[in-house]
Amino acid sequence: MELREGLLYSRSHEWVKEEGEEVLIGLTDYAQSELGDLVFVNLPEEGDEVTTGESFADVESVKAVSDVYSPVTGVVSAVNEELLDAPESINEAPYDAWFVRVKDISDREELLTAAEYEAFVESEKDA
Repeated sequence: MELREGLLYSRSHEWVKEEGEEVLIGLTDYAQSELGDLVFVNLPEEGDEVTTGESFADVESVKAVSDVYSPVTGVVSAVNEELLDAPESINEAPYDAWFVRVKDISDREELLTAAEYEAFVESEKDA
C-alpha cells in the first residue's frame, strides 16, 4: 500500500491534497487495490455542491460499483474529465488521478495523516 506524505486521508479511503483555498480529492492506493480493475467512473459537474460524508461520485470495477465520498463540504471547481476516458489511470497512479477540485470549503471531516491512515487500514483488516 503506497501512502504519500503531504496528503491527508479519510476513513472512507479518499485522499485530500490541500492547495491554498482548494483541495483535490481522489481514491487511495488501498481503495483502488481492493476494488480491482476500474472500468467506469461517474463524476459530478463543475459547480455541483459536495457534502462531507456524502457520495459525490462512483467507480465501477469488474467486481462492483462503489461510491466515492466527499471528505469536505464545498463547491466543485474542476473535474478531472480524463478519468471518464481512462478510469484505469486510477489503478495505475491513484495519487495522480484526482477526481475533483473543491473550493468554498465550509466543513471537513477529521482527516488522517499517512501514519494514522495506515494504522486505520491495519485495524480494519484485523476486524
